[in-house]
Amino acid sequence: MKPSWITAGALVGFAAVAAGSFGAHLLETRLEETGQATNWETAVRYALAHALALVAVGLLARLPHSPGAPLSAAGWCFLLGTAIFSGCLGVLALSGLRWLGAIVPIGGLLMLAGWLALAIAGLTRGD
Repeated sequence: MKPSWITAGALVGFAAVAAGSFGAHLLETRLEETGQATNWETAVRYALAHALALVAVGLLARLPHSPGAPLSAAGWCFLLGTAIFSGCLGVLALSGLRWLGAIVPIGGLLMLAGWLALAIAGLTRGD
């Protein structure tokens, strides 16, 4: 099954907005008391930014002569990187499980790889 990056981006964006609202309204006191508000906000901010990147990948993939492989790589890196980075940071903020902090950079590296793959796609024609 070919992934729909636009759909994936929209769902990640939905989750990011929901998590941001949840954190600002229902978890605000808890996150501030535990000193985890910054981690929660960072998780939400990165998820929202990469949701837009996923939508962009989906739109670029629909262009004629679109470089499929680099765009697909960018999409997977953005999606998995966001899940790992924002997911682990969010769980860390809620649970206090500090060992998750060691996994967060893996997500960050995947997001960086996604941006490099997108740059390669920009330099490549899919003729």
